[in-house]
Amino acid sequence: MKVLKKSIKLDHVLYDVRGPIVDAARRMEEEGQKIIKLNIGNMAPFGFDPPEEVVQDMIRNLPTSAGYSDSKGLFAARKAVMHYTQQQGIAGVTLEDIYLGNGASELIVMALNALLNDGDELLLPSPDYPLWTAAASLAGGVPVHYACDEAGGWMPNLADMRARITPRTRGIVVINPNNPTGALYSDELLRGIVQLARENDLVLLTDEVYDKVLYDGVKHTALASLSTDVLTLTFNSLSKAYRACGFRAGWMVVSGDQSGAGDYIEGLNMLANLKLGSNVPGQWAIQTALGGYQSINDLVCEGGRLRSQRDLAYELVTAIPGVTCVKPRAALYMFPRLDPEVYPIADDRQFFMEVLRATRVMMVQGSGFNYPDNQHFRLVFLPYEDDLKEALHRLADFLEQYRARHARRGVVVGLKPARKTVGV
Repeated sequence: MKVLKKSIKLDHVLYDVRGPIVDAARRMEEEGQKIIKLNIGNMAPFGFDPPEEVVQDMIRNLPTSAGYSDSKGLFAARKAVMHYTQQQGIAGVTLEDIYLGNGASELIVMALNALLNDGDELLLPSPDYPLWTAAASLAGGVPVHYACDEAGGWMPNLADMRARITPRTRGIVVINPNNPTGALYSDELLRGIVQLARENDLVLLTDEVYDKVLYDGVKHTALASLSTDVLTLTFNSLSKAYRACGFRAGWMVVSGDQSGAGDYIEGLNMLANLKLGSNVPGQWAIQTALGGYQSINDLVCEGGRLRSQRDLAYELVTAIPGVTCVKPRAALYMFPRLDPEVYPIADDRQFFMEVLRATRVMMVQGSGFNYPDNQHFRLVFLPYEDDLKEALHRLADFLEQYRARHARRGVVVGLKPARKTVGV
């Protein structure tokens, strides 16, 4: 048989959240080693269970869930999403503007396939959630990354965003609350992004999966609530706020000015029909989740498990010499920085492969989120406190040995004291 190669469409696809380091960890587990996983926001393995009433609704409706649903989804679930958009202040959304899918990820891929022709450009944040960049590449588009400013709390740089807009640009992706940094964007910044889209006739695509995972009393503003004249696609799901990653229940809402988007919306409908429909049991969970008791608030408030683990992880990681971090205000992650004068790293994927093998702690390097400096990594603070402490103590020991090893080689001239960077 001749050599069978993968499609060239995959040449620029990167998803290290489930990449070579994960493959190496799996082999280590097969050898009997226990791995502490700080690589992915998969909540159930860490004891974050979905609300019981949501599970019970799925069970009750399972006997009638064997058939296909409407290609856009069940009426009751879409109606619940419509009511949710009204609570968020998003104007004019009807049932026909709502699409349900197997998680937000499927709908992101669908939206970009309908939007991008070969060579079209899409603005994405750096660092980003890598699914967005991968989906843009698979759709034939060209991902163009705009800078997010670490010194400013990982806020997008509007001037850099504006400078990257060309005649080939079709849209701007906004991830707020942000994965991987945990940043939450201000209304002023969001209005600036809306204005950029308005001036350049661009589509806004906003990933708001973590809109309820908020700390310290901060408030999230839905980007689509800030305009009625800019076409906006909003993506969300049950995966995080309702701890239901495996239910694969997500939604996409089309809002704003649709007067010139008829052909694009026809494309969305074609792709929705092509996939026949999404997971019906997961759809039954949506109405109960959105309309029921919001138990996520108990997890993110002072004394709540997520809030406590965020604080613990931040305290431990910033106590390591040469490591700084913007304290996350939302989501399940932080994005620490390793001072290059202290930790000279030529290849961050290889570095965190070494971390895995030496410590049995799995994390994802910054380049896996399309951030190019070799000095960052994403830390997931979902594990129980004892495991989180153990993982970060192991990391601290590894970094101490790394500093000593490179100091002996004369690489590290001086060690700056640890500095905590507080998000704005």
